[in-house]
Amino acid sequence: MNPENHKELILPERISRLKDLAYNLWWAWHPEARFLFRDIDPILWESSSHNPVLLLYRSTEKLLQLAKDPRFLAHYDQVVDAFDHDTSCSDTWFERRFGKDARNQAVAYFSAEFGLHASLPLYSGGLGVLAGDHLKSASDLDLPLVGVGFMYPKGYVTQRLGPDGWQQNIYHDLNWDYAPILPLYRPNGERVIFDFSFGSWQLKIAVWLVHIGRVSLYLMDTNVEGNSPSDREITTQLYGGDHSMRLRQEIVLGVGGLRLLRFLGIPATFFHANEGHAAFLFVELLREKIAAGLSLEDAKNETAQETLFTTHTPVPAGHDVFEAQLLMPFFQDYLKELKLSQEQFLDLGRSPNEDGWNMTALALKLAGKKNAVSKRHGQVSQEMWHKLWPEKPLHEVPIDYITNGVHLGFWVQSDLQELFNKRLGIHWVKAQDNPGFWEGIDNIPDHEIWHAHLKAKGRLLSILGHRLKSRWQEGAESGQILAQGALLDHDILTIGFARRFATYKRADLIFHDLERLKKIILDSARPVQFIFAGKAHPADDNGKALIQQIFRIAKDPALAGHISFVEDYDMQLARYLVQGCDLWLNNPVPPLEACGTSGQKAASNGVPNLSILDGWWEEGFTGTNGWGIEGIGKESSDRNAEEAAKIYHALESHIIPLFYDFGADAIPHGWVKVMKEAIRTSAPRFSAQRMVKEYVEKFYSHTFEKVPAPI
Repeated sequence: MNPENHKELILPERISRLKDLAYNLWWAWHPEARFLFRDIDPILWESSSHNPVLLLYRSTEKLLQLAKDPRFLAHYDQVVDAFDHDTSCSDTWFERRFGKDARNQAVAYFSAEFGLHASLPLYSGGLGVLAGDHLKSASDLDLPLVGVGFMYPKGYVTQRLGPDGWQQNIYHDLNWDYAPILPLYRPNGERVIFDFSFGSWQLKIAVWLVHIGRVSLYLMDTNVEGNSPSDREITTQLYGGDHSMRLRQEIVLGVGGLRLLRFLGIPATFFHANEGHAAFLFVELLREKIAAGLSLEDAKNETAQETLFTTHTPVPAGHDVFEAQLLMPFFQDYLKELKLSQEQFLDLGRSPNEDGWNMTALALKLAGKKNAVSKRHGQVSQEMWHKLWPEKPLHEVPIDYITNGVHLGFWVQSDLQELFNKRLGIHWVKAQDNPGFWEGIDNIPDHEIWHAHLKAKGRLLSILGHRLKSRWQEGAESGQILAQGALLDHDILTIGFARRFATYKRADLIFHDLERLKKIILDSARPVQFIFAGKAHPADDNGKALIQQIFRIAKDPALAGHISFVEDYDMQLARYLVQGCDLWLNNPVPPLEACGTSGQKAASNGVPNLSILDGWWEEGFTGTNGWGIEGIGKESSDRNAEEAAKIYHALESHIIPLFYDFGADAIPHGWVKVMKEAIRTSAPRFSAQRMVKEYVEKFYSHTFEKVPAPI
């Protein structure tokens, strides 16, 4: 974006608050606001990936008409009133819990990626989407929290599959002029450019702002005139570049991010690092305290009191490790401020019996509080990092857990939300983490749940059809169109598998016995179809090979279009998939699934899971809300064969017969019962509202309880 040359968005006075709405992602989880924008121009709304800023810029003539339309104005007034209430009322969970004066403290949440909406491609997958849901729920609860991250001009990789099914990594210069993000200005109208000095390294950082309800997200951008060409590339794309680039990114995120908060005068008193990318934050906190006169030990103790680190992966490759010879040229001058020798400094990031500086080890050593993202992941993390505390029994390794949750307002389909409003009451959003509240789901007539689901399924297949039409117009081959779902059928049991394509997630497990699978999916009376989606990391050729394998299977005419792979998985497609599939499949190698929030999203939409008992599903499976597959021990050489056989058996003996058991009223009542159980058991327990409250009570609360609540 070039703010100096950017055309100002000018709206008719009567509906001028549309600008406030468009530039605050509050609309992303409030259906009435999304419907308001959709009503301006339904076709443009869909083609813009539900981007209200782009919509407003391209709807000048239509807006002049709508400013005089009584029906539109009534809807507009209703939405603006709801927006003002939600972003300014004082009767909030946080103020009831801690009192108004506690708002003078703030939690700073650092993450390399934030998945807020498809119109802001600042994320790659589950880590970023979790961060986005955390911020949305913080807004709902009125938690004083600010986010710190990067603005990536090229976003993350766009996935295109060639005729042979190989993932092509495409990066575009995104047009941020038409996105819900704003450059930050001083009161005098001057653009905020932050000067970052790190030893001899001098860097200019532009600051951007995203409004998420009550929460602000500050994003750093090094593509600024005056920086070297190499430095301008630091924030160009998510997870781009070599190790040197990654190191510079992480210095800017952790050290630069903290200094930015100080520069802006934001009263952050507690610091939460989402994964190890931001772990230099903890070192900078140490430096601040040593500069203020504290000893190293006292600085470590104070830093521990105000920090939390969340680890997300039990896979060693998921932890950043930098060689000492790469690290030290950047930190040589910094050591003097820390008053540490080189050996003492390197020891901060050492993991026993391993070479290099490990960002996860650094965070675990310095952060006072540590957590994994599910109960099973907590146990795995304790085992994985026991080496840092060898003197402690395994169960005393100081890594707690909070199981991830998903933002129901964002992920639950609008027809179900309307049904909840009607049958459970309009206060279901605030009561969403109360399990007792959801007992009322059993009183909703089966046909209402089923028809809401069928509408979501119809929307899914419709959007896939639109995507295929666009790809055909772009010149894709007929085999590519077939493989991406041209023959999907609304009336067939549809199983979804969508996630990052890493080998341990075993996207190909269902094809282990292809002949048995063919008999299952090609049954003329009870057919089955699969929709696969997901990106491999741009440098992960093994993940790309998995995609290619499934793509080639999907092109096979012998499978009659019952297998499809949909390219360029993003948050918009994810919403359609978790809402519109009939069943959700997840079969990682246990215990390598840290959590698996896509399954939580599906379950909260009444889409049951067929999943390996790992991550969240080990906690969430009750025996009546889906199907759980017990994993085989690591030592078994026949693991894939045995676990695939269990999945086939579940499909053949339980799932397919239940789905196709329609009553005289054309409703599969047994299936709907499972759908209701999935919602009843998953929505409250695995909502982001429950998750953020748990973060507050376990980890954040002491920073707010320092301020006496009013009597």
